[in-house]
Amino acid sequence: MYTQYINQQNPYSLYDLADWTVKQLQQASADLEGSSPQGILRWGLENFAPDIVQATGFGPEGVVLMHMVSEIRPETKVFYLDTSLLFAETYALRDELVRRLGVRFERVTTNLSLQQQADQYGEALWKSDPDSCCYIRKVTPQREYLSHYRAWITGIRRDQTIFRANAGLVEWDTTNKMVKLNPLAAWTNQQVWDYIREYDLPYNPLHDNGFPSIGCWPCTKAVKPGDDPRSGRWSGQEKTECGIHLKPDYEI
Repeated sequence: MYTQYINQQNPYSLYDLADWTVKQLQQASADLEGSSPQGILRWGLENFAPDIVQATGFGPEGVVLMHMVSEIRPETKVFYLDTSLLFAETYALRDELVRRLGVRFERVTTNLSLQQQADQYGEALWKSDPDSCCYIRKVTPQREYLSHYRAWITGIRRDQTIFRANAGLVEWDTTNKMVKLNPLAAWTNQQVWDYIREYDLPYNPLHDNGFPSIGCWPCTKAVKPGDDPRSGRWSGQEKTECGIHLKPDYEI
């Protein structure tokens, strides 16, 4: 089951820190260090539900978190950014997760079609200016969607990129002005895949064919064994992040 949410470019957030200060969130993160991802999720869901959502790009981390959330608070919404450029295998995984886990997906997308984008910015913007393409099709729609919630759950891990190396288990998201939970921040890639195999969870079959990190099909390439797992994202470009996890000075 999934519903559609189209970005209407509303810049206003419904929430602020409310009863939490940045210092209190930092202390909560420190207190949770060493806890299991399930423990971190329970803390977040107890404090922020129903105004908390999980984000997913349908990577293995997202699948793991969906399984955990489905066992703790199955009514929790999970949203994904549909750029209209996702792999067919990604959409198939979405549908399988609905069947297997009963996930409540919300499809978040821009109101600018690919043709309208081409008319305004030129053909294949993802080649000529990938930062702008990501900003239009991912960053802006996500910011507007998240403005209706107090907290969100992500699958980022500290060992993925230098931008994520200092991620807290709980953070104040200065960009979206909300609380951000990273329950898998301290986990390794091996731990993620061990969990998937232990619970026989579905995953994108492209992972078995040289695609450790999967985004939009025009910008995702297979990588050689031993290469940086994210080197296949925006291959040939000096880019490693789409922008949704970067600080607010990342603007177009």
